[in-house]
Amino acid sequence: MQIQYNSNTDLLYLRLDSRKQQVVNKRISDDIVLDIGDDNRIVGIEILDASKHLNLDELLPVKHEVTSEAAK
Repeated sequence: MQIQYNSNTDLLYLRLDSRKQQVVNKRISDDIVLDIGDDNRIVGIEILDASKHLNLDELLPVKHEVTSEAAK
């Protein structure tokens, strides 16, 4: 997953699938657009006016943890 934020446009983009594919944009609210790809799967989520909806100071930079299947 990739997370990109453009402070000039206040746009946050979450890319869930890194494969190259054609997508169709589906607006689900005034500020949220889904990118729908192969097999009708969500490829990305675009959040407009992100600072109005999220606390970006807590979100960015993103902290993450990777666990292995064997550890579960």
